[in-house]
Amino acid sequence: MRLAGPVRIVALVVTVGLTWIVVSILLGGPGTGFPRIQQLFTSPGSSVTVEPRARKYKCGLPQPCPEEHLAFRMVSGAANVIGPKICLEDKMLMSSVKDNVGRGLNIALVNGVSGELIEARAFDMWAGDVNDLLKFIRPLHEGTLVFVASYDDPATKMNEETRKLFGELGSKNAKELAFRDSWVFVGAKGVQNKSPFEQHVKNSKHTNKYEGWPEALEMEGCIPRRSSAS
Repeated sequence: MRLAGPVRIVALVVTVGLTWIVVSILLGGPGTGFPRIQQLFTSPGSSVTVEPRARKYKCGLPQPCPEEHLAFRMVSGAANVIGPKICLEDKMLMSSVKDNVGRGLNIALVNGVSGELIEARAFDMWAGDVNDLLKFIRPLHEGTLVFVASYDDPATKMNEETRKLFGELGSKNAKELAFRDSWVFVGAKGVQNKSPFEQHVKNSKHTNKYEGWPEALEMEGCIPRRSSAS
């Protein structure tokens, strides 16, 4: 009696059945309660949680400014290598990329009501003519905002009149600004008090971050729009 044929058929049926069960388990078929095959290759601790990216507002500020305020961020130059930046309302007013910064004082004049740029210029305070700077800031109109960022040397050519004019714009540090100091300042024509937007680091070989220069300064904030500007 030949049993080979039936035995082969039974063996084939058993093999197919076992294969179906194994595949069903690995793929997590209905009601199996087993993980899917992908999970067999994933350790519990390897799941990646994507942290929500912190939202940035105008000029990269971490929070939005109140209504009727202008958002700004400015960075002084780093040594004599990296130029300064002045950003207002998400518009870059001065930067190395715009190719409108230079050694000395980098100044942007802004309409205090509209927030529009009036003019931006760099003044060389090491080898330039201080009279060019004086002609720039003497005739300012009431309500004009003045953004200043130093680069390399902001003070060698400064005279008493220059320091006095910056003081009238709200600066408390212009009177002591010296060779290679770092300085950022926002003032306005016609202010009654000293500006809250000013930072100053003196050039000192004991505290300098770079060889011959102090650290670069960063300052950001919200400036109230002026009620009128002539």
